[in-house]
Amino acid sequence: MKATRVRFGRRVGSAFIFLFLLVASVFTLFPIYMGLLNSLKTEGAMMNNMLAIPAHFEFGNYADAFRKVKFMQSLWNTFYVAMIGLVGIIVFSSMAGYKLSRTSSKLSGFFFGLFAMSILIPFNSIVITLTKIAKELHIQGSLIGLGLVYVGLGVAFAIFLYHGFVKSIPRDLDEAAVIDGCGEFRLFFVVIFPMLVPITATIAILNLLWMWNDFLLPLLILTDSDKYTLLLSINMLFGEYGNNDWSAILAALILTMLPVIIIYLLLQKFILRGIADGAIKG
Repeated sequence: MKATRVRFGRRVGSAFIFLFLLVASVFTLFPIYMGLLNSLKTEGAMMNNMLAIPAHFEFGNYADAFRKVKFMQSLWNTFYVAMIGLVGIIVFSSMAGYKLSRTSSKLSGFFFGLFAMSILIPFNSIVITLTKIAKELHIQGSLIGLGLVYVGLGVAFAIFLYHGFVKSIPRDLDEAAVIDGCGEFRLFFVVIFPMLVPITATIAILNLLWMWNDFLLPLLILTDSDKYTLLLSINMLFGEYGNNDWSAILAALILTMLPVIIIYLLLQKFILRGIADGAIKG
């Protein structure tokens, strides 16, 4: 009887969890569905009934959006900035996280504490200072400069994750590599870094999502419309006094989401594993 009650309780619990996840999925996916649905309508049909399935699919909205936002140029700008940011964050954070994790000293703990504390600083509190520094360093208006700013803002959280993940790697590997004649850099890049693939994939996708969807920082740094990222280019479709080209805006947003969704689906199996190993083992 007791075993039956336990099984029944587990089934009820599983049913509630499934129902909760189903509701959460609907709330998450419904805006995407609405955007996709209305991107295939004329603006008149959209305003008449946003929930209705279009009688005729207006694929011309995507061609219109592609042209108006200079999609390929904006896509390249976004990709270029994201790659600079990702490479910088991964290279510097992995080395720093490894060194801080392997060094047992008060100074190492102090620096790691500084990186961990900087994660808690709200971005809005440093916007003015960041803008002034960008002007002083003459990187305002530069795609490379924007990528370097992303590196500076993203390394702290990445170091925190790498630091915890490295603790799960036995120190015996380091000692064996040193005995075989590996220098410090060769030890890291040949022996240790290949073992950091799960946490590296996690850091890559989290930072890619951040940089791809960021609007405020590119708005502060970039000044030339030819260097605008995708979201800045889409923002130009919003006219004054509410005169917005909604068909093109929604189509452009769907086009903007597709690359990062595809990358996320390819790397999703690493995300939970990487976060769990990096946070819990740390």
